[in-house]
Amino acid sequence: MTGTLVTARRVLAQLRHDPRTIALILVVPCVLMGLLAWMYHDHQPQVFDRIGPALLGLFPLVVMFIVTSVSTLRERRSGTLERLWTTPVTKGAFVAGYALAFGLMSVIQAVIAVGFSIWVCGLDLQGPVWQLIVVAVLAAVLGTCMGLLASGFARTEFQAVQFMPAFILPQFLLCGLLMPRDQLPEVLRWLSDVLPLSYAVDATKTLATSSDSGADVARDCAVLVGFIALAVVAGTATLRRRTP
Repeated sequence: MTGTLVTARRVLAQLRHDPRTIALILVVPCVLMGLLAWMYHDHQPQVFDRIGPALLGLFPLVVMFIVTSVSTLRERRSGTLERLWTTPVTKGAFVAGYALAFGLMSVIQAVIAVGFSIWVCGLDLQGPVWQLIVVAVLAAVLGTCMGLLASGFARTEFQAVQFMPAFILPQFLLCGLLMPRDQLPEVLRWLSDVLPLSYAVDATKTLATSSDSGADVARDCAVLVGFIALAVVAGTATLRRRTP
């Protein structure tokens, strides 16, 4: 537990001195939601109400994936990880510390992005706002854990970013945002059932259309927590001391 807190405190201290990363985490999702609302404001505001909640799950996942994968690889290439292994900090504590630090940033990100979308952009949400915040936080934490996993297979920061299409784009295509999942071809529907973003989008679509969403959203969130746990285990197993 001590190693986890030490790692989380160190990551947060680094973020405090990196305004560009803070802007990427906190500002970019709001800018994207603002552009989307502006696009549909005059002619099809209902489109923004339909897809806006789903994108509040997608954008945090993508942003946190990029930030975490690059940050972890940078620490490995600089030799920071190799020095850490000479201390009581274990691989599990390192991964948990990263998840904790970026999880805290995810809470701030979700509150700002959801609040901006609803009270500035006019997003009409049928379900409780706090449930949408929870889904957005889980999606961001999932992106963090997936970024940790992807960094284990990359040798350069450019390669880490290149993994985003492999990890994210298939989920984007099959998550139900472009076409309802029950209308996908059978094989693709089965594949969408094992992709975590599908459950984040299912939860946000429920919140967009139903005020009685508690049980369905809770089920989807439980699945997301399971995927997060799997990503943490896999990220710990693939974490290397340094890049060869």
